[in-house]
Amino acid sequence: MVEIDGMKLAQTRAILNYIAAKYNLYGTDIKEKALIDMYSEGIADLYEMILRLPLFPPNEQDAKMSQIRERTTHRYFPAFEKVLKSHGQHYLVGNRLSKADIHLVELIYQVEEIDPSLLANFPLLKVTPFTALGREPTSPILESNIWVLGLAML
Repeated sequence: MVEIDGMKLAQTRAILNYIAAKYNLYGTDIKEKALIDMYSEGIADLYEMILRLPLFPPNEQDAKMSQIRERTTHRYFPAFEKVLKSHGQHYLVGNRLSKADIHLVELIYQVEEIDPSLLANFPLLKVTPFTALGREPTSPILESNIWVLGLAML
């Protein structure tokens, strides 16, 4: 539960959507919002697989890890790489930071923790501090912690 703007909000996605809308991280129109939701849900699918891994009995963990590796390298990361490449931008939607980009950065860090080699074939899924690009962050909520994807396209 979070108390914000005189409200008590529960449920993680409701909280994230409210904060994203408040700080202009949720698209500029209904089509962008739909794309952001679509990418965020895909990211959540893989992220949840990773989070559940320790809950499986030890004799099932190798099989689950193989499934995570396969889906990361053949399904999810190729899709996100293709999106970034298709429009030559550094963000998934609208050439501006959105909650989907933040979710993707979080997922990339999780994947790096379990097996950094899974990122080897996805040059556009590199995460670099925004300030390292010589730009100042524009979002007060994220300050200097803004990250950009697709640095290889600069």
